[in-house]
Amino acid sequence: MAVQLDEAAVRATPPAPPDGPPSPAPRRSRGAGRLPWLLLAPALGATVLLLGWPMVKNGMLSFQNLNARQLILHLTEWTGFDNYGDALGSEHFWRVTVRSVLFTTVNVVLIMLAGTLTGLLLARLGRRMRLLLSVGLVLTWAMPIIAATTVYQWLFAQRFGVVNWLLDHLGWHSMADYNWTGSQFSTFFVVTVLIVWQSVPFVALSLYAATTTIPKELYEAAALDGAGAWKAFVSVTYPFIKPFLFATTFLEVIWVFKAFPQIYAIGQGGPDRLTETLPIYAFVEGIGNQHFGMGAAISLLTILILLALMSYYFRLVLRQERDES
Repeated sequence: MAVQLDEAAVRATPPAPPDGPPSPAPRRSRGAGRLPWLLLAPALGATVLLLGWPMVKNGMLSFQNLNARQLILHLTEWTGFDNYGDALGSEHFWRVTVRSVLFTTVNVVLIMLAGTLTGLLLARLGRRMRLLLSVGLVLTWAMPIIAATTVYQWLFAQRFGVVNWLLDHLGWHSMADYNWTGSQFSTFFVVTVLIVWQSVPFVALSLYAATTTIPKELYEAAALDGAGAWKAFVSVTYPFIKPFLFATTFLEVIWVFKAFPQIYAIGQGGPDRLTETLPIYAFVEGIGNQHFGMGAAISLLTILILLALMSYYFRLVLRQERDES
């Protein structure tokens, strides 16, 4: 009995610390600390060269009075903040700004709604149908913007457009020769359909990839608890795809807000400049009216307005990361 107690005491006694001072923690070499910056250096250099320097030149241009006369005579006329004052004091600038925000909001809501539903549909389809739909989405996403815009110009053409022909044969005979670019609402309708059609594949494929990371056991447990389709989506699917929804919404806001070729190719900002958004407005004032300083000022104001709009989104993302941590 004493022997057994002694053995138990020996096993319970912690081992003695080794003799001598503790070994120091391994130090990171200076080369290991510099390696990430060396790897990032090419990308940072390209960003500064291709994006930073043009931004600096554009900023300098926004403080100048530069038109055809100054270009021909090689004159540099500094005007300070006059271009910014003229832009901010213009009623047309604020109408275009409000129009741009509303246009972006409507498009992003439609894109996220259609893209989310399409992504969830991909997760529920069989392998063959999923492959067929995925190929269609990829081909849509891969089509060049100008090519897609040209197709939509043909579809909504006034005399020989497929849309007018189809509506006429369905009984809406008044739409036989309807001019889709003749009013503000109809022009924005065509542009919105085009932008949503181009953007849905990115959102759908991204969210489908997110759904593949959800364990099937969670759906089985939800089904055992009597959860229906909506309850399973709210309690299982949505928490997993929420980060992807935030990320894709962020990217879509930027992409739609700066959309230029679709709007300009469809109606050039018309009729009567009623479909101009901020990028179109900057182009018309800068290139069209050859007031390059004003165009540069409007483009920089566009960036500042976009940053102001995205600041609320940044706070939401930071709050979500803080809650998860």
